Amino acid sequence: MNAENKPKSAIILLSGGLDSITVLALAKQQGFACYALSFDYGQRHNAELQAAKQIAEHYQVIEHKVIQLNLDNIGGSALTDSRIEVPKLPQQGIPVTYVPARNTIFLAYALAWAEVLSVQHVFIGVNAVDFSGYPDCRPEFIDAFQNLANLATKVGVEGTRIQIHAPLIKFSKADIIQKGLDLKVDYSQTVSCYASDPLGRACGVCDACRLRADGFKQLAIVDPTRYQIEFVSQ
Repeated sequence: MNAENKPKSAIILLSGGLDSITVLALAKQQGFACYALSFDYGQRHNAELQAAKQIAEHYQVIEHKVIQLNLDNIGGSALTDSRIEVPKLPQQGIPVTYVPARNTIFLAYALAWAEVLSVQHVFIGVNAVDFSGYPDCRPEFIDAFQNLANLATKVGVEGTRIQIHAPLIKFSKADIIQKGLDLKVDYSQTVSCYASDPLGRACGVCDACRLRADGFKQLAIVDPTRYQIEFVSQ
């Protein structure tokens, strides 16, 4: 196969949640041959990694890597420090579920793997509409990392750009779900909860659960999430 006929390839940051499965489905629809990259970073909700494995298998990605990071050694977040409780109510400002520099770290690993594979596209499922106040989910962050990607890499210096794609950045949670449903995404495969149990059952009260439930409610569609206790979105 010559270079002109070679399919375009992409690395997909795959958490196992609602947003990342939608991004993977979008990339596949757009004709990308996909590699998936997940992270075991010491998160308390690591049932999402099993979900990511199943999603990667379902979408027949070329390769699925899980990188061990141990951000729990640093802490500073309710997702990586057992001493900090996951909030049950919405918070003002940047919440304690923000993991310091997480998306910067994730994208840096994706950038490194892209160079090794000679892949020119990286997809991430960040979202700046229905989001929890995270600074690394904003368009400004993606733009800044895009600049870094082509300043700090061999391929960038040699003239081959690596493109960072954030196709959900301006979508509401309902928009994301509708796009996924249009692409036949099975959201029962996903784990979104910040405090899911080892079986992947959601708590029903954290920010991630609330945003997900509200998105399905806006569409008048039943959310296939399995909960630890009976939960009805108000």
